[in-house]
Amino acid sequence: MKIATCLANIRKADTMKYILPAIGSVAAIALFAFSSANQTAVAVEPASETNTFEQLDLFADVLARVRTDYVVEVNDAELIENALNGMLQSLDPHSSYVTPEQFKELQVTTSGEYGGLGMEVTMQEGFVKVIAPIDETPAKRAGIKAGDYLTEINGKSILGLSLTEAVKQMRGKPGEDITVTVVRKDEEPKDITITREVIKRVVVKSEVKDGIGYIRLAQFNDKAEEGVVDAIKSLKKEFGGKIPGVVLDLRANPGGLLDQSIKVSSLFLDGGEIVSTRGRVASDTQRYNGEAGELAKGVPLIVLIDGASASASEIVAGAIQDRGRGLLVGMQTFGKGSVQSVIPLRGGRDGGLRMTTQRYYTPSGSSIQGTGITPDIAVAAGPDNGKADRMRREADLPNAILNENLEAEGDEEMEELVIDYPAEDFDVEQDYQLQKAIALLKGGQYASKLADLQG
Repeated sequence: MKIATCLANIRKADTMKYILPAIGSVAAIALFAFSSANQTAVAVEPASETNTFEQLDLFADVLARVRTDYVVEVNDAELIENALNGMLQSLDPHSSYVTPEQFKELQVTTSGEYGGLGMEVTMQEGFVKVIAPIDETPAKRAGIKAGDYLTEINGKSILGLSLTEAVKQMRGKPGEDITVTVVRKDEEPKDITITREVIKRVVVKSEVKDGIGYIRLAQFNDKAEEGVVDAIKSLKKEFGGKIPGVVLDLRANPGGLLDQSIKVSSLFLDGGEIVSTRGRVASDTQRYNGEAGELAKGVPLIVLIDGASASASEIVAGAIQDRGRGLLVGMQTFGKGSVQSVIPLRGGRDGGLRMTTQRYYTPSGSSIQGTGITPDIAVAAGPDNGKADRMRREADLPNAILNENLEAEGDEEMEELVIDYPAEDFDVEQDYQLQKAIALLKGGQYASKLADLQG
């Protein structure tokens, strides 16, 4: 069954589950108007202010009617929460309301250890979509892949749930099994049973592969820089002080903390700009520079990227590319070029807002939002199967913020990449992209390729 048909059938079967979220979206329109009016109270015309109160009256009327006339008893708190999420999720895929319980959990998910399955997910057209499974977690071992859609948990549809509600269902007591229904393109839906664990993220792994240093960075939590520092020191010791080359693997790295992306970049760049962020007004612009004292100074560097490299991964890759520090090998990245701020409400007692407040830019001033980072050398992970298919990315998500550079230039198509594919009988477990990166570093092509790109 084709994925589009499968998702359509699931959507049809669960239409009734959209009723409350739809009410939330209606209410959210009024709440959004109220928020905007509050922030610009001095400039509001009387007619606009009147319209705002009319919309608030409409929201109150709808809420009252739902409470009294809906077919089953409803919970006011849930209705308001759905209204808030309806408003925020209509802005872009990454903004949402955070309940007080979820606000506390946010402190845990960036510390590198929590209970669950071990995958980064987003919401797309009412479905939970996997951005990437995390290395050495139950989800990764069970065969969950980037781009998978999760439609049911333990036989119950999650269609119409908010992302936070779906994630909450995936978490639970370590040792308990959970069955997720996975829909994958051109395949029949299948159930995958996964045993929950306390997720201890192995953030960084390093080893020597065919005479070249290899560093795998899986996610940018608060242990990322520390792990990469240890990896570089370990490789220096193993090579007797001089590393002949390093492959930094950021494939399927969904990102994480902005400050960690800057610190990791600083290990390969001797000061200078790493990234800038810009908000709604010019005064919101901030520039982030790396620290002097590059730890891997002079070491030839190749960064591996793919369609699941997102956010902080793209910051690092963009800085390396723009500064001419190394080569990017792999495929176009995800294209998440926005910054989300977690804004506490009453100190977190009422939860908070996870809201997009800025876009980020590479040192050359290029926006990554919606387009991603283009590799210097495009290399596919698997054979060309003739389906002309690609992984869905940020720009494909509902309400995704557009890249303002494309808006200004008329939304032109990106230049088609000339991609190096492995042979049809190639075993993908042998990692063609990594093989090509190592060959570049060992075969003497690295320096000339880098010089060509720098003009």
